Amino acid sequence: MVLDVIDVTKLLVARASVTPNDAGCQTYLKEQLAAQGFVNETMVFADTTNLWARRGAAQPVFCFAGHTDVVPTGPIERWQFDPFTPTEHNGFLYGRGTADMKASIAAMLVATQKFVQDYPDHKGSIAYLITSDEEGHFINGTTKVIDTLEARHEKIDYCIVGEPSSTNVTGDVIKNGRRGSLTANLNVKGMQGHVAYPHLVDNPIHALGPVIAELVNTKWDEGNDFFPATSMQISNISGGTGATNVVPGTASMVFNFRYSTELTFECIQERVYFILEGLKVNYDIQWTYNGLPFLTEPGVLVNAVVKSIQEVCGIQTELSTAGGTSDGRFIAPTGAQIVELGPENNTIHKIDECVNIANVITLEKVYYQVLVNLLT
Repeated sequence: MVLDVIDVTKLLVARASVTPNDAGCQTYLKEQLAAQGFVNETMVFADTTNLWARRGAAQPVFCFAGHTDVVPTGPIERWQFDPFTPTEHNGFLYGRGTADMKASIAAMLVATQKFVQDYPDHKGSIAYLITSDEEGHFINGTTKVIDTLEARHEKIDYCIVGEPSSTNVTGDVIKNGRRGSLTANLNVKGMQGHVAYPHLVDNPIHALGPVIAELVNTKWDEGNDFFPATSMQISNISGGTGATNVVPGTASMVFNFRYSTELTFECIQERVYFILEGLKVNYDIQWTYNGLPFLTEPGVLVNAVVKSIQEVCGIQTELSTAGGTSDGRFIAPTGAQIVELGPENNTIHKIDECVNIANVITLEKVYYQVLVNLLT
């Protein structure tokens, strides 16, 4: 039976797979992929279910990557329709995970089915890397699967991650890279005391002021042809005991760098230390490495995807590295070429998340054409 991309999307959305719960999505995928000649391998790490499926043993390996988990719904009473009852309305399909990213997975599955039927003796291999941990702590998902594949020398050559990349219509924007993400949790130490005796205290909140000014006014880099200049943003500041007449003993600040391939996290750390030491701040700091920057320059995969979008949609696509992180950051260090291509992203993580039905149907056709252009 030929699958219908909207029916498959609905079936997946109806499964309430709030991270890290897969809710049976991967069981359905395995059944469908097995019928297309895939060998399925379930990898469970702690609370996370992952699927590695492969059809063929030859190179190149083309991989569809994605996640079945979704973010929580928020207040259900604010949704037009129940978030786990996929509903068509005015040309859109509503439900949690429609855009991020169950429509993409459905489009991958249907495109693969049609391609295998049309080209049963295609070149290379087709693979799927699906996790239920992308929206959560991302420690037991794609990164662990990649570690497993690397340990047995199983390589991905080309990869499309189904993250919602488009702005208005399918393929108007694709992501050929992502910025790195580095978070700092800074704790400034002072001396607690009464506000009326400033000579007996050391106010850590006051010490934060010059630090903030230096961080905000520092030009970290110029960016390059593919990346904007590195951005530093402060997300949290805390200090104080709650009393109005007490200077606190500590104050803390959390700030994040989204950085280009012009910098390394070691370089950023060194410059932050230089600022703190120059201002003679008494501090400790903890770093969280959320992901390294990666870039796939125009080449085999990017050219194939751009060509496929032109052939199916008749538009020129924009290459972009904007936005947050994705699981592509775990695949890129293996040497794989990576592109993110999915539906429009204007409702992801929001109340009333939805996708344009026509765009999902187009996405399936683009995925099919990419397979044709790469593997025939």
